[in-house]
Amino acid sequence: MARYLFKLSYTVEGMRGVMKEGAASRRAFIADLAERNGGRLETFDFAFGETDLYTVVELPNHETAAAIATAVAASGTGSIETVVLLTPEEIDSATKLQVGYRPPGQ
Repeated sequence: MARYLFKLSYTVEGMRGVMKEGAASRRAFIADLAERNGGRLETFDFAFGETDLYTVVELPNHETAAAIATAVAASGTGSIETVVLLTPEEIDSATKLQVGYRPPGQ
């Protein structure tokens, strides 16, 4: 399964919702959402700064991750950035692929 880092910045409305429901309730909801979509929640952390929430979720595929990110964005309660995470073994495998890249001017 693929792993994804979701970075969420809440709108004022979204943060009011977190304050009303509670942060632990939000974590439980996201864990359940991941499980209902064939995955699992790995981490769920609030933070200071521009990004309010960092969460790592294991999901079956990119389509599922995109569907979740799209639903979050469409809710209007925050903006979301999705980062596909790769294991060291996946990078090792990728470095062995010959892709035929040529830098400009060479």
